[in-house]
Amino acid sequence: MTTLADHLEAHKGADGDGLGRVIAALTEAGKTIAGELAHAALVGMLGTTGGKNVQGETVKKLDAWSNDIVVDALRASGRVATMVSEEMDEPVRVAGVSTGYVACFDPVDGSSNLDVNGIVGTIFSIRRAAGAGDHVQVGTAQVAAGYIMFGPSTLLVLTTGDGVDGFTVDPATGAYTLSHSKVHMPARGKVYSTNEGNTSKWEPGVKRWVEHLKASDAATHRPYSARYVGSFVADMHRTLLEGGIYCYPAETAADPQSVGKLRLQYEAAPMAMIAEQAGGRATTGRERILDIKPSTHHQRVPLFIGSADDVALAEEFIAGRR
Repeated sequence: MTTLADHLEAHKGADGDGLGRVIAALTEAGKTIAGELAHAALVGMLGTTGGKNVQGETVKKLDAWSNDIVVDALRASGRVATMVSEEMDEPVRVAGVSTGYVACFDPVDGSSNLDVNGIVGTIFSIRRAAGAGDHVQVGTAQVAAGYIMFGPSTLLVLTTGDGVDGFTVDPATGAYTLSHSKVHMPARGKVYSTNEGNTSKWEPGVKRWVEHLKASDAATHRPYSARYVGSFVADMHRTLLEGGIYCYPAETAADPQSVGKLRLQYEAAPMAMIAEQAGGRATTGRERILDIKPSTHHQRVPLFIGSADDVALAEEFIAGRR
């Protein structure tokens, strides 16, 4: 059986084990987080800290704790020069490390699910360090991206630019072991995933598109089924394996989410790299996610991600061609 360590050894490039050490640090942090999640309710780790992050969102206790775990693991790798996290107001520069990598991450995606024992995950993006300003690099600069899903099993989905593979933690050995080789997303699916509670705030093209998906038409395999977990990792994983589309559109109201909800650097861009490497697509509805140059390290964007044909159809409605 192929372990993650075997995989990283076989795919290391000119940098030797540098990138592998960063990925290994993230995945070891993932196992630590998984262990804590398993008994968080028993040790008072559920609920909030009482504070808010830079985006104005309420911070869960496990958000803050998990962020520290990931930061410490990346610092110990000796290969990360800069860190950007949803839970940190500003990028962290690691003293003594000037070359290597930039790691952008959401330590616990979907943390609103924690109090109801729902699925959550860790999302990460890795780029090469490039000195001043390297914390806001375009998505195409990513050399690796992935997520760790904490569900019935702990599962890593990873791309280093040569397809997408999944590694499940073997309870007997503790090793991440290859369980999903060269994942390919279907060109079209049967499921759409979105928070329809926000329908009244969407632009007309998005509303028409969702109504189109819900209408019955056997020739185009409609209606689609609606599935929404509220954890980007969980919804993305289903979309990756089964096809379909996940979206979080911009809202027309004059609030911070009028430019989108998901953060480009450590949510949209890494998931976009995974989607494209698996044969899917990821756009704002008008622009390819991986082509966007961030203006800030916490920039938000709208996101439509999933099967290539499903994303293309959404774009048709948004452009007013349907």
